[in-house]
Amino acid sequence: QLQLVESGGGLVEPGGSLRLSCAASGFTLDYYAIGWFRQAPGKEREGVSCISSSGGSTNLADSVKGRFTISRDNAKNTVYLQMTSLKPEDTAVYYCAARSVACSFYATDFGSWGQGTQVSVPS
Repeated sequence: QLQLVESGGGLVEPGGSLRLSCAASGFTLDYYAIGWFRQAPGKEREGVSCISSSGGSTNLADSVKGRFTISRDNAKNTVYLQMTSLKPEDTAVYYCAARSVACSFYATDFGSWGQGTQVSVPS
């Protein structure tokens, strides 16, 4: 069974940075596109970023372009989301998810999910 574990969340002041990690166990990430999603209280889960299996293609939501960067280290079986210039509206639970085909920003396209990590940016 595919298992993903997110880490790196926390409380950070506006303008600060965090790096989230998504580690896989029980399978190798090499053949999977990995998406990052977030869900704020009372809101739907939204796509934040996605990286192809090779790492050659990345996508970012307009709301995070210029501030977030996605990368992967297949040797470490881990995908990262570097978040800078954080804003209160970035507050959410962040999830990573795996998909065996191309990237997508639709949560329903992903079948394997981690448990999430909380990111809080106070206003």
